[in-house]
Amino acid sequence: MQCPFCQEIDTKVIDSRAVGGEGQQIRRRRECISCAERFTTYETIELSLPRLLKKDGSFVQFKEEKIRAGILRALEKRPVKMEAVDKIIHRILYRLRATGEREVSTQLIGEWVMDELKALDAVAYVRFASVYRRFEDVSAFNAEIERLKETHN
Repeated sequence: MQCPFCQEIDTKVIDSRAVGGEGQQIRRRRECISCAERFTTYETIELSLPRLLKKDGSFVQFKEEKIRAGILRALEKRPVKMEAVDKIIHRILYRLRATGEREVSTQLIGEWVMDELKALDAVAYVRFASVYRRFEDVSAFNAEIERLKETHN
């Protein structure tokens, strides 16, 4: 790591410790071998996510806030804590990275979200599915609710 004071390349780590509740970041105290100045650096994991292939054939970057907004919309006025939403997003990100693919369809991610919501809250699942699958009439809602009842029995 380059010293910010004298630009020397050779520095040594004096102390390292995890910061944050989940240990997703490491704080390192460093000392320059040349000028003896001390400074702090932070390391975080940076994993590249695959590009998302949309139905129309175009590609977009993965945006966590977009999935979070859709999940929150489906969970509106439902008795579900934000921690549950964070866990869903964490699991989806994990699955996305675990595919090892460079490109993943947005349809697959939508299915993952529906699986997560189905396990968490049936009402939120039906809300999300109605938008995602573009239910056109009441019979489509009823059919989905019947499928949901069959899986819970």
